[in-house]
Amino acid sequence: MRYRSLGNSGVKISVVGVGCNRIGRTVDLDGAKAIIHRALDNGINFFDTADVYGAPPGMSETLLGQALEGLWDRVVLATKVRAKMGEGVNERGASRYHILNGVENSLRRLKSDHIDLYYIHEWDAETPLEETLRALDDLVRSGKVRYIGASNFAGWQLARAQAIAEMRGWSQFVVTQEEYHMLYRDLEREVLPYARYAKLGIVPYFPLAGGFLTGKYQRGDAISPTRVNYVTPFLTERNFEILDQLRAFVAHHAHTLGELAVAWLLSEPQVCSVISGATNADQVSANAHASEWELSADQVKEVRSILEG
Repeated sequence: MRYRSLGNSGVKISVVGVGCNRIGRTVDLDGAKAIIHRALDNGINFFDTADVYGAPPGMSETLLGQALEGLWDRVVLATKVRAKMGEGVNERGASRYHILNGVENSLRRLKSDHIDLYYIHEWDAETPLEETLRALDDLVRSGKVRYIGASNFAGWQLARAQAIAEMRGWSQFVVTQEEYHMLYRDLEREVLPYARYAKLGIVPYFPLAGGFLTGKYQRGDAISPTRVNYVTPFLTERNFEILDQLRAFVAHHAHTLGELAVAWLLSEPQVCSVISGATNADQVSANAHASEWELSADQVKEVRSILEG
């Protein structure tokens, strides 16, 4: 397993992380333990969850808290705050009120005295940015949170947040988590150039486009109702043509489409870890294996020509 810095921080994380959004929903405690131990056996030390993950919300953190007992010194765990966690008018958002309540609830569920990486899950236009950033800085200074990050922020939102934090002497975001894969490259317009300038790490999620980039879907396939919203936007004739060319490319290099999806993301130096979901231990091993392919400059150029041709 290879490791990269978590943004401009000194901590190292595996270049493939485990997305835990299915733990507490389709994965029970025994499954969570199997996933975590297989990940650690494969050198994966980065785990990603959120307060809202699971059924009911919070169950992902609850099961992770039980499964990670005695293992906290071997992992870097990220969780998030911002989403709706109840029916109360203040049980959502990025206000100081909700963040401070949220971190205490997450710590209780995780059975931990700290969170390694705490994300603001999404921009909150109703809360002054200064209020959000000051609350996060207080958490870092208190030791309850070690690093902070943004998720699903636009380029200008990241730049504004970093500028305010720098001006006030507050903790700054070390990473931003964004949807990014070969068929969705919107962040290359503004987020990626800013991240390079600011030395901000990028943590892509949804790297396989809901499974489309593994080749599991064929033209005319019926899509499971649980996957329609994730996959349907990519089921275009142009994307199937791209996939056909990518399938020939990986066959020539003796790799799989899924391995290419991860390797392509890791060819960008600002990407510090690719979040890959897993529902069983074997998928974790496959994700870890995907990190071993390091694309050459010529291979990156060839794939880009396929994507943009």
